[in-house]
Amino acid sequence: METTFKFAENSDTELLIQFIQEFYKYDDHPFDEASIRAALAKILEDNSLGRVWLIQQDNQAIGYIVLTFGYSLEYRGRDAFIDEFYIRETHRGQGVGVKTIQFIESVCPSLEIKALHLEVERENTIAQSFYRKVGFADQNRYLMTKWIAT
Repeated sequence: METTFKFAENSDTELLIQFIQEFYKYDDHPFDEASIRAALAKILEDNSLGRVWLIQQDNQAIGYIVLTFGYSLEYRGRDAFIDEFYIRETHRGQGVGVKTIQFIESVCPSLEIKALHLEVERENTIAQSFYRKVGFADQNRYLMTKWIAT
């Protein structure tokens, strides 16, 4: 089966919301559809924030990946986070994840990205093993987050 990547557009919103809901249920994240819709609309409209792609097999969407942009002196320029990466369970373990990471790596130079980051749940050892296999390394750091009230 051929794996391809479709740049997501506003017309893909409903499908993306469905995938996001599945992903959040899988990772046990709270799902607030209204706030997710608003954040998704922003990134789909403003390419300076990042990119969203649908992951497809034989022209059928089976997941999605979101790349968000930052800037880092430490990494000498633009860096990016794989913010969300989801493949439906029925399509895991078939090489789709590897092809997706390879695709993301291939677009990084054209987007002037010097470093690629991601985060993974501590309990998700299967994903950790996969990410190590495709070249991501643990840092001797903790990702710490503070939510800013708006």
